[in-house]
Amino acid sequence: MHIQDSHWASASAVATGGAVSNGRGDGGRSTPLRVDAQRNLEHVLRAAREVFGELGYGAPMEDVARRARVGVGTVYRRFPSKDVLVRRIAEEETSRLTDQARAALGQEDEPWSALSRFLRTSVASGAGRLLPPQVLRVGVAEESDGPERPDRPGEARVPHQRSQPGSGELRLVPDDTVDDAGAAALLEVVGQLVERARAAGELRPDVSVSDVLLVIATAAPALPDPAQQAAASARLLDILLEGLRSRPPV
Repeated sequence: MHIQDSHWASASAVATGGAVSNGRGDGGRSTPLRVDAQRNLEHVLRAAREVFGELGYGAPMEDVARRARVGVGTVYRRFPSKDVLVRRIAEEETSRLTDQARAALGQEDEPWSALSRFLRTSVASGAGRLLPPQVLRVGVAEESDGPERPDRPGEARVPHQRSQPGSGELRLVPDDTVDDAGAAALLEVVGQLVERARAAGELRPDVSVSDVLLVIATAAPALPDPAQQAAASARLLDILLEGLRSRPPV
């Protein structure tokens, strides 16, 4: 994921309605688009998902325009900066993942089945390649977690598994909080899947929410051949799922 958090924050107001009357980050229109303009917008969004999914958010807008078969000026008329387009795509993918996690929670009674269903659905959709920095920002835990810090208004606590000193566990940083409402919703529902599987003794006790999201991000390689990509993703996910499962002591 190659996008500066400061740029992400600066784009937030535009993409979420601060400076755009319709709140969609598509050029400030408050009235319905013409048929041709709506078609161009759909082409741009589809192309952006494909290009960013293949090359990451560092891909230039010119690549998006070429894939959409429109001029780069058309892209900028809909999205005044690349950051606004990135925000739009990442928000949509975060929402999709959240819906998938909620569906798994509501439709699977067995905790492990719910978690594995969510992972398989998410990896198959390729959404892991388009997650925003807020939910993929991870680091090696410090030797000591330090004192508990009370929640601040407007922030959502992110479920996580505390590490033992020296364990080198991957965890969300900083301060286990996320300001973005969409990212916080995703982390909350994935946290429920993790806690259920852990409580049932089916998930390794050291696995955290950030570990699960890393599985989604890394198990969806971008390969030129769709059949090879699907096969590689399924194989890699099978291996990662085995690594997540709790095993009885020998």
